[in-house]
Amino acid sequence: MAISKAERNKRHAARMRLYMKKPENMAKDRARHRARYAMEKKGKVHKHDGRDVDHKNGNATDNRPSNLRIMSRKENRSRNNR
Repeated sequence: MAISKAERNKRHAARMRLYMKKPENMAKDRARHRARYAMEKKGKVHKHDGRDVDHKNGNATDNRPSNLRIMSRKENRSRNNR
């Protein structure tokens, strides 16, 4: 039985709400936001500019300046999904 796109989106949203309630996932999300904010303060990225702040070692909680770099959103998302 195939499900509709609306139902698939609804189920995905429900899974994400459960995922984000876990303390370790909340901490990772806060760390990612702190990294983005730090790069915005330095003037390296701006809101809605199509670029992501990438963590070179893949650890979202490691916000040392030497571990952060700017990448296009497409490049970063394809790199992290390998």
